[in-house]
Amino acid sequence: MKHALSPQQLGRGPLRPTPPDGPTPSGPDGGTSRPTRSVGRLAGLGCAAAGYAVFQFLLEVLPASVGGEAAKYLIASVSGLGTALSAWLAAALLRARATAPAPRPLPQPQPTAETTPPTGGRAPGPLPQLFAATYDTLVGEVSVVDDPERGRLVGWSHSLGESSPARPTSVGTAYGLQTLLDLGTTDGRLSTGELADTLWRLRLPGGGWSARSQGARARPEVTALVLGALARAGASRGGRLAREVDLCTAAFTQDTDRVGRESTHVMTTVLRGLLRAAPDCDALPVLREALVDGAVSDPHRDRLRCWGYRLDSPYEGPSPVHTAQAVLALDRAARVLGESPKVRAAREDGVRWLLSCPDAPHHVCQDLENGREEVRRPRPDDPARHEVLNVRHFTASWVVRALLCRGSLEVARRDGLEETWRELLDGAAACVRAGQQDGIWSWGRGESTELRRPLWMTYQGVSALRAHAVWTYRPDEAAPAR
Repeated sequence: MKHALSPQQLGRGPLRPTPPDGPTPSGPDGGTSRPTRSVGRLAGLGCAAAGYAVFQFLLEVLPASVGGEAAKYLIASVSGLGTALSAWLAAALLRARATAPAPRPLPQPQPTAETTPPTGGRAPGPLPQLFAATYDTLVGEVSVVDDPERGRLVGWSHSLGESSPARPTSVGTAYGLQTLLDLGTTDGRLSTGELADTLWRLRLPGGGWSARSQGARARPEVTALVLGALARAGASRGGRLAREVDLCTAAFTQDTDRVGRESTHVMTTVLRGLLRAAPDCDALPVLREALVDGAVSDPHRDRLRCWGYRLDSPYEGPSPVHTAQAVLALDRAARVLGESPKVRAAREDGVRWLLSCPDAPHHVCQDLENGREEVRRPRPDDPARHEVLNVRHFTASWVVRALLCRGSLEVARRDGLEETWRELLDGAAACVRAGQQDGIWSWGRGESTELRRPLWMTYQGVSALRAHAVWTYRPDEAAPAR
């Protein structure tokens, strides 16, 4: 870097850096000052005097029997020179220490509210602050509408910050309700009961629920999502919840919804929702079998079975997000239904496929890239036209939740891949954390501003980080005894 010189500095020769603790006394030539040189000369004379004194002393005390006068002079001379040299070296060392600049102390971080631990314990980690910010945003953007036909609606639209009137929707409110359940909030600014009542009021006249872009016909993936949220919020499995489960399964067959049955995303969404709302449902084993049969073999990863976005031909290439969705659904089904050797082998292959990611570093690897797809169904009123559901995938959150399944860790330990499992998990969790700001997750900047902060993405981010925090909690590493 160039520095400007004043007119007085020009012509004085090269500048020397100033020591950090102040200037060192120096002469016009930049060397040692005159007083320092004088002290150095006196020290040299003192060293010579000490050496001569030793020489004279030895000449007087050494006996003649030591080998004659020549030997006495040799011993005295060597001893005197050694003494003078030792004294000179000691003086030089002292001068060097005295003239050296004092080392600059390392800067110490200033304590802040986040780094200063409370009295007698450790400081809280960043997750409580993140969750608090998420909750405050949900409180600030909740929509309350008095609908003349449906009554009081409390919830959220599909995405936070939409410019149009934020009327609660089934999808937005279901994800908002599940986010609150994961946050574990204790105050009454938002009521899970009111949110559940709103979901029931948003039920379509013929039963079931649909996304905003799907019109007035219920769709199994949205119905299963809402039923799972209601079950988590405490809805009884009997009565109207059971009736909605029956309507959902009746509408999700190869004849009634071929497109949905061939979609990995739709299939796994229905499975997860029904496992929460109706774990004894007769359709669950059939749906699980269809998911397993839709696995594909990947020749680039030891022919391990995995999943693409379709469960029937024409198959597409392997997909990390769809494989993670399938592993998660199959692991949950195994705990509820048990599993056959065939199902277990497919699930474990999916775990091994996720663990075989060839890219690094894993917090930015290709297996964590977000994806999107379209679910195109013929419209009931006009089969020549299609109803399009745009689906976007927060891949890192799915990978975190899939790797945190109990069965995934068992496979990793059995195969000697626990370190790989941990590395992939921590990388995916770091990717999830990096996607939020003030506890809210945003989709890519290229999208419409109205859909930039979808509630489903915040729910998936909160869910993944909460699961990761619970898994990594170590009670034996608590604060030291006081």
